[in-house]
Amino acid sequence: MSLEGKNIILGVSGGIAAYKIPQLIRLFRKEKAHVQVVATHNALQFITLTTLETLSEKPLIVDLFDKSKIRNTEHIEITDWADAMVVAPATANILGKFANGIADDALSTTFLSFSGPVWLAPAMNVKMWNHPVVQKNVLFLREKGYFVIEPTVGELACGYEGKGRMEEPENILHEVSAFFSSSNLLNGKKFLVTAGPTYEKIDPVRFIGNFSSGKMGYAIAEALVEAGAEVTLISGPTNLVPPKRVKFIQVLSANQMYYACLENFPSADGIIMAAAVSDFKPQKVETNKIKKGKQIVLTLEQNPDILQEIGKIKKENQVIVGFALETENELSHAREKLRRKNADLIVLNSLNDEGSGFMVDTNKVTFVFHDHHEELPMMAKKEVARHLVQVVAKLRS
Repeated sequence: MSLEGKNIILGVSGGIAAYKIPQLIRLFRKEKAHVQVVATHNALQFITLTTLETLSEKPLIVDLFDKSKIRNTEHIEITDWADAMVVAPATANILGKFANGIADDALSTTFLSFSGPVWLAPAMNVKMWNHPVVQKNVLFLREKGYFVIEPTVGELACGYEGKGRMEEPENILHEVSAFFSSSNLLNGKKFLVTAGPTYEKIDPVRFIGNFSSGKMGYAIAEALVEAGAEVTLISGPTNLVPPKRVKFIQVLSANQMYYACLENFPSADGIIMAAAVSDFKPQKVETNKIKKGKQIVLTLEQNPDILQEIGKIKKENQVIVGFALETENELSHAREKLRRKNADLIVLNSLNDEGSGFMVDTNKVTFVFHDHHEELPMMAKKEVARHLVQVVAKLRS
């Protein structure tokens, strides 16, 4: 069972769909998962404390300050205990709190304290669901990597017909189970990931670089860890915190990234090269800072092509994934890169798509294989990373 032994926080907010929650708890418990319910006071207008505690076999957490308890930090402590969090129903109110960092009750505080995977199952009137503010909040949460289980279309409790019904408990269970089923896809496999920009020094204080934030590469490293892989992350300069349980190698220049890749690739099962490596570097690096007003001419020389050099030493059982950022003739350039560099897959980014590329949380990519390509819609970089890991696992099989 993919959920056996998993610890799940089940957040319940105040909507009529709360009547479905006993069934959801039963389904999780049938899969041998442990469930801790955290509810809002409004949720208890629709479902009783006794029902939630009886089915979960755990005391309900509903108050931030419960005078009957010695400590009032259960909502923090359970975030260390939990493997996942599911919020169902997720009302417009609670989605607004989550999206704007408001923590004024046990559920919203728990959400802000939890760093693991979270599923949100909205339920509300169709007019509320379609309101631009609600849609903005949902989009923001998606961009931050939270899973949104879209409401379905049907008859609503208020008498309206439309989109707003909470997804059925069986389908919510399936979404969570599918995630954990992939957690052993790459067990025991070793992967390298490159991320971020590289900087090429002009003098002690100036450099040639690019706008890469590293977000895509870091998301890939995290998704590989989720899938059970042993991950080495080779990163250029970023402001990001490396994911937990990765071996982290910090580099500055393309040459440093090149040698780090050559050193670590022979013992790896695969490499995913998401870094935006500088193609050129100054032929001469000045020892002292160049003074203002002095006219200079930079002569550039090519950096090593890391992907191409890795392709030359690739063994039959190793997987190579490259990234390509193109602005014209995108597919043809990506296919040429795939062939020339002996890669198994090219992930094609386009700067022509708003919300895609550098310094944003979303990306729109196309997976380019030797015999076909697969275009993905705009999605959070964390979601792109999880899709990519699924593809890499198939390439390994």
